[in-house]
Amino acid sequence: MRMKKKWYKRPWVIILIAMVAIGAFASVGKTEKEKSGKKEITSSDSSGDNSATKNDANEEKQESKKVTIDEQVLFEKDGLKVTATEYKTDDIWGDGINLLIENNSDQSIGLGCTALIVNDYMIFDLFSETIAAGKKSNEMMYLSSSDLEAAGIDNVGKIEIYFHTFNPDTYMPIDYLDCVTIETSAYDSYDTTPNDAGQELFNSNGVRIVGKYVDENSFWGAGVLLYIENTIGRNVVVQCDNMSINGFMVTPYFSADVYDGKKAIADITIMSSDLEDNNITSVDDIELVFKILDAETYRSIETSDPISFSTK
Repeated sequence: MRMKKKWYKRPWVIILIAMVAIGAFASVGKTEKEKSGKKEITSSDSSGDNSATKNDANEEKQESKKVTIDEQVLFEKDGLKVTATEYKTDDIWGDGINLLIENNSDQSIGLGCTALIVNDYMIFDLFSETIAAGKKSNEMMYLSSSDLEAAGIDNVGKIEIYFHTFNPDTYMPIDYLDCVTIETSAYDSYDTTPNDAGQELFNSNGVRIVGKYVDENSFWGAGVLLYIENTIGRNVVVQCDNMSINGFMVTPYFSADVYDGKKAIADITIMSSDLEDNNITSVDDIELVFKILDAETYRSIETSDPISFSTK
């Protein structure tokens, strides 16, 4: 299924989204020793199976092997040709794919990424480039190191990319490309064990949500880290509403795209101002409602009953 470009993929909000992403995942990329302020989710009144087991592979990560890729043309259409030339690692931005972009058309073309998926996990991306008519460009598509660590990905084996093109003057979409897949040198050995350690909060009609922990020292205030799995048969957006902490209503900042057959690690963010206004110094009891939406139409698929869980 091709996905329409959401408002948050438009270039005019790229910088703002980058700031939010850095804050939302600032706690996710920390080691076990840095997890002061993180509280395990220990109980739930949801009707799902609460026996999600801890993934030992995520407790003691093995040193990543050097990953390589074979040069390959990802797509060539309407004068635009994109070739994956090399797999690189950056100490700050993390791993990435070097892309050679060739614009053989007579007009400038914008190239963006609708979705980036690594080892079947949705990965946040900010890739957006403009290539002038008749020109070439070497650009990096980074795989966020904090996102990879949050998903428990030590070796990148498979990368799936949904590209789209747009008019760089109006930012209006031109075309949505089919998924392209890159198999790395680690493809045959990458770990497919789900990083689902935690408390199962919701499991219905192919969408499963596990609460991993609550971080009281996240960048913006507090965060609830979730594992989400989608086997519903179509792409979905998971959101939440009617959230309260210790009996006080708060505003959750959370929306996660999860494609069919894929997984995601996502963070519900609660602003520090919300906590301060309600004199919440310890996140103990949480109640919320999950909303499952069709990612193409944004029509509701299912809304959960109120789900309560605790960190005590």
